[in-house]
Amino acid sequence: MNHLEVKAALTVSDAGEITGIAWPFNAGPDGYGDMIEPGAFSFPDTLPMLFLHDTKQPVGVWDSITETPEGLQVKGRLLVDDVARAREVRALILAGATTGLSIGYNAKKATVRRPAGRTISALDLREISIVSVPAHPQAQILSVKEAPLEAEETTPELEGRIAALETNLAAVSEAVGKVEKAATRIETKMARPVATNLNNDNDNAPLERKAFESFLRHGVERMDPIETKALTVASDAAGGYLAPEEFGNELIKLLVEHSPIRQYAKVISISAPSIKYPRRTSGTTAYWVDETDDRTASAPGFEQITLTPHELATYTDVSNALLEDNAYNLEGELLADYAESFGKVESLAFVKGTGTGQPVGIMTATGITEVTTGAAGGFPATNPADVLIGMYHAIATSHAQNGVWLMNRNTLSTVRQWKDGNGRYLVLDPISNGAPSTLLGRPIVEAIDMDDIEADASPILFGDLSGYRIVDRVGLSTLRDPFSLATKGQVRLHARKRVGADLTHPDRFVKLTVAA
Repeated sequence: MNHLEVKAALTVSDAGEITGIAWPFNAGPDGYGDMIEPGAFSFPDTLPMLFLHDTKQPVGVWDSITETPEGLQVKGRLLVDDVARAREVRALILAGATTGLSIGYNAKKATVRRPAGRTISALDLREISIVSVPAHPQAQILSVKEAPLEAEETTPELEGRIAALETNLAAVSEAVGKVEKAATRIETKMARPVATNLNNDNDNAPLERKAFESFLRHGVERMDPIETKALTVASDAAGGYLAPEEFGNELIKLLVEHSPIRQYAKVISISAPSIKYPRRTSGTTAYWVDETDDRTASAPGFEQITLTPHELATYTDVSNALLEDNAYNLEGELLADYAESFGKVESLAFVKGTGTGQPVGIMTATGITEVTTGAAGGFPATNPADVLIGMYHAIATSHAQNGVWLMNRNTLSTVRQWKDGNGRYLVLDPISNGAPSTLLGRPIVEAIDMDDIEADASPILFGDLSGYRIVDRVGLSTLRDPFSLATKGQVRLHARKRVGADLTHPDRFVKLTVAA
């Protein structure tokens, strides 16, 4: 499970059926500053009941999960008749040592809260655990129906286990007290107002931002343990740390400006070195036959497409003096530099990539239908727009209805000057701000890496860009190297990501080539 996050709380009693609130609505944030909105949960019909989020310790099953105005209502069963660990958990609950519920989930959509935490509006619920110290004090078990005990449950062996658990209760309570004190200290720190000048020495700065800046300036050795945990570790201290969540999200926004194809293409994230897709190349064929004629066999044909992510990387050498200057906007400068260098190279590859050590560009991919202008070096002098009308009708209706026009700004300048017989421009500007211009009712996407209008060039593409697939393997990651340039008083900051792309549905596109 990627990025498992632990939230909520629990309170239980005896064995049998358990009813409780796994996450309360309208009760404020949890101990980490996070809030989950009503309607955010998606989940299967049943979920495992774990102990302390340990997948090796299933103790029961949650049979019913329902969103109510009060919160996420859950009902489940401890399997006390079949699982010894479930009986031990019941004993802990009866003794008061275990009183909370906690949810494990993958967040799909969240926004940053101030001074700390997030507001989560969409998540995939993966499991609900019985825990000692819940993250949200109001996520409690409401009732536990007493289940009849079998004769073997009152054996001397079980009584001995219960006695041992009761003996350890004092130690557990002491540990819980320490955790509560630590949680109170963190909550107090997070609740401080956020100052306007968010530099590294400002104790009111958001924890993720402060942790990332501390890592860039000083390395992990001089970071506070709490700040170290705020970073998402890629592997270990030698393997580097990913940027905090705010940094990564903002980078994606800037990449869209450089790479407009991302807005329309099919973009997925994978955890494997590559991903393979089957594609049908031919279908079955039916034949007319008489009543007793032999039938003719037919079979569909398939091929396989493999999408492999390729690596983009750069580094920046920064002086120690600059890193130690708290008034310098280090994070913003790195953000702009990385977004520009990664965005430009990625944008060019999505259009004209060779597929060797880089993604396959949509204009270099094979299988796309091609039409020509019919005039050497440009468009026909009379009715040049007829060429584009022919492109629009060269692909299936369903693809044309979802299609966009891809061209650079110089080509768009030429097309903008075309008019119909009544003197109306064919390119229509949007009524609302932020909407794209349209041609024949479909949006125009400006891609600076497309060809200009010249002989043998391909300046325009039309089609449904969901037929072009982009695969992200690794998001932006950074590595601080304070050793290679130590004698020069500099630190080398490395940045890298892995991305691949290829055409999966050539039948959804048509491209225009200028006649020689």
